[in-house]
Amino acid sequence: MEPSIAASSEIGRKLVTEVLAPLKAAFVGKDEVIDLLGVCLAGGENLFILGPPGTAKSALVQELGRRVEGRVFDYLLTRFTEPNELFGPFDIRKLREGELTTNTEGMLPEASLVFLDELLNANSAILNSLLMVLNERVFRRGRETRKLPLLMVVGASNRLPEDDALAALFDRFLLRVHCDNVGDEQLGEVLEAGWRLDAGEIDRRVGLSVDDLHALQRQLNEVDVSAVRPKYVELVRNLRKAGIPVSDRRAVKLQRLVAASALLCGRRQANATDLWVLRYIWDVDEQREVIAAIVERAIEQADADTQSASHPRARGQGSPDPEELARDLDRLEERWSADGHGEVDRAVLRDQLGLLAGRCQWLADAQQRTFLEQRVESLWQQWGGRS
Repeated sequence: MEPSIAASSEIGRKLVTEVLAPLKAAFVGKDEVIDLLGVCLAGGENLFILGPPGTAKSALVQELGRRVEGRVFDYLLTRFTEPNELFGPFDIRKLREGELTTNTEGMLPEASLVFLDELLNANSAILNSLLMVLNERVFRRGRETRKLPLLMVVGASNRLPEDDALAALFDRFLLRVHCDNVGDEQLGEVLEAGWRLDAGEIDRRVGLSVDDLHALQRQLNEVDVSAVRPKYVELVRNLRKAGIPVSDRRAVKLQRLVAASALLCGRRQANATDLWVLRYIWDVDEQREVIAAIVERAIEQADADTQSASHPRARGQGSPDPEELARDLDRLEERWSADGHGEVDRAVLRDQLGLLAGRCQWLADAQQRTFLEQRVESLWQQWGGRS
């Protein structure tokens, strides 16, 4: 028997308090990544982590697996990785009998959580199999087809895709997040927490079972998203107008993560604050500030009662990064100067400049704010003024 929506809300609460909160205590400075692991786990979608080696990406997934009694499959891909290394070899005993059956013991098809490091090293030999795993939760080899017990796949890389084949793989990861080394001000906390983690001094009690999480995922369709759908439609339209590609397929699937955010907040009805998940749908770095500004505007219009029941990530990301704003302005100026831009493209660039102008106003440092606002005003003058 399936649990009621109330029971699923209780599972969501336990995921937050008994799984995600201890992870945040053990991994200093990784709250954003952990919150996204949580919402993707509840929503049954995949997460891509962009960052250099040594930033605890694999350790986070391994520790998450321990807290949900999940079997984790962790693999570092190279350009030479073969399908057998991920899915297992053919069963020799059955091969002698003329059957092509894969021996998947201890391999990806038996895992509930999968971490694929250096994901974008995937080659054509394993690409199609991986796409089916990511999109349909199915393993297929020859006549053999097997439904997988996967809760979530986490992929990681220190770069973004550069060719179409890898872009298709990247597209199967609905949300994307940066994971960098923590700032110097937190280094002491990192060293202490890492020492305790290596020594086994942290509480590693199991918070939930894999069956609980599968039940939570099956209840997503019971969350009422009708009230937030008009706001969601408006948000997707605004993203597309700003030049952010949001396909119909992605727009449909993102509703699952909106519903997952509601469940993690103990609600059976989604509201505007659950739209925070759309901050993480960027394809390239220069889209991040633009998307954040558009999503922020949608959430800001939520009333006070809605805000009080919101996911912590809905409360904003703090002051924008001035260096990132400066880089985004550089990119817009370069694109405007490039040959071949039609009026439609230039209208998109003007929209993006307007969004960046709005983000500049949120800078806490007056000198940085003034400098960037002057830069924006100079671009407006060069581009013929505000439309």
